[in-house]
Amino acid sequence: MDEFSFINAIKQATYKQPTLIKGIGDDAAVFRQSSKDIVTAVDTFVEDVHFSRKTMKPFHIGYRALAANISDIAAMGALPVFYLVSIVIPSHWTEDELSQIYSGMHSLAKTHMIDLIGGDTVSGRELSISITVIGYASRGKARYRSAADEGDMVFVTGTLGDSQAGYHILMNAGHFINKGYYYKRHQMPNPRVAFALELEKLQRVALNDISDGIANEAAEIAEASGVSITLNYNKLPTSDMFNQFTKDQQRNWSLFGGEDFELIGTIPKRDWQFVKQAAQRTKTKVTEIGYVDLSKRFVYLQEENKRTPLDKKGYMHFK
Repeated sequence: MDEFSFINAIKQATYKQPTLIKGIGDDAAVFRQSSKDIVTAVDTFVEDVHFSRKTMKPFHIGYRALAANISDIAAMGALPVFYLVSIVIPSHWTEDELSQIYSGMHSLAKTHMIDLIGGDTVSGRELSISITVIGYASRGKARYRSAADEGDMVFVTGTLGDSQAGYHILMNAGHFINKGYYYKRHQMPNPRVAFALELEKLQRVALNDISDGIANEAAEIAEASGVSITLNYNKLPTSDMFNQFTKDQQRNWSLFGGEDFELIGTIPKRDWQFVKQAAQRTKTKVTEIGYVDLSKRFVYLQEENKRTPLDKKGYMHFK
């Protein structure tokens, strides 16, 4: 299949977003938006760095790559509407495998009503996928890491460490409980778009998505806001069968495990009831896990009666 045939194969037959004027077929896409703030995010995924065929089928690679970008848009309090895909294709990847990568993306895009509006395809030595997602936020309502303040409470959606648990199960033989659940949490994460949008009425929210571990993401909020964050280890939410793993694994995965794509946030205490209602409306688990104060820009871990500094660890690309 040549490049043009490939583009025609992945092109949508119809588009869902009314603000799109011109999609795939010209040198660039065109959309018109005058009433919202436009939010964009881009991520690049490289074979054997960000994904492996040992743990994922091509469908899962496409699905999770798009999910990671949608999660960034959710963390900004925005609604994802369009995405573009640039892909470097090595010769050992078959036409059917590439089709399955895009099928994974299309599956998640259909759930969120997002349109594929462009991208690029080139040949190269290793599979690399770069995705740009465009979203809309109500004017002045995009959410920033710099919005945390003294006295805020810290919350998190979902459960932590599941993606790393899934990766561990996929890579290691043995008897494990709820394999399917952990596989899905690793291969097909669920970006918290609906929940984040429900927080639009709140005056102040700091949000970050948990792509590199909650210790790392909490540190980013603390640094951007000029505050300190204390996380209560005993309150960190984990899945029902998480105790089948060793104590060290549970600790490392819940604190430093990446790719859960949940949201960590801070809000004034008075808004906690509203957040719980938003979670109920969107069927999202939400848990209070800590607090904000105005000491040094740092993250602390509270365990029993001890409060100790928590290292900014997790996945770091250049480490």
